[in-house]
Amino acid sequence: MVKSATNRVEKNNKYHQILEAAIKVFARQGFHQSTVAQIAKKAGVADGTIYLYFKNKNDILVQFFNYKTKEVFGSFRTEVDRADTCPNKLRYLVRRHLEEFQLNREMAIVYQVETHQNSRLAEAQIREMSQMYRDLISEIIEQGQQEGSIRKDLYVGLVKRFIIGAVDEVINTWLHAEEDYDLVSMADPLVELFIKGIEQRDKTID
Repeated sequence: MVKSATNRVEKNNKYHQILEAAIKVFARQGFHQSTVAQIAKKAGVADGTIYLYFKNKNDILVQFFNYKTKEVFGSFRTEVDRADTCPNKLRYLVRRHLEEFQLNREMAIVYQVETHQNSRLAEAQIREMSQMYRDLISEIIEQGQQEGSIRKDLYVGLVKRFIIGAVDEVINTWLHAEEDYDLVSMADPLVELFIKGIEQRDKTID
């Protein structure tokens, strides 16, 4: 029994070891240019060991979305539930999103690149992640409209696309910036923009 439990732990550790190595290789080389041999070398295992845990290179990418990104996106719900009001829920969500991507730049690169591909190998997994994120934002927006912090005359779908697009663009800009900077510092300004917009409201118009 003890030996069986130990084997399961070792197998689980090896799986994650290979997956983390693959993320680094995909981020540096690009998925299509990466090879199983490169992943094995980065993970410190024999090439054949890869196939004990994954069907092929495509399966590694699918498992990246099945495990790694699902773990990250799952944490968003926990963070949102910490707040009561719409602005705070949105602030916690955006900050956590940027924090997670800043903590693991390689993961951020692979996620951003693969979700923007026209032909996506992990289509079902990406769709599931996107739907989870959209539903969470819709929930926050609807609460904001009910509590009066977001205008009721705005379409939820429009506000949702505005938020998702802005966060996505901020992350892409950070990834391609020539100089490194604190991605998380963009969270509060983003939420201020989402909630207050760009209109100068205290100026008298003749």
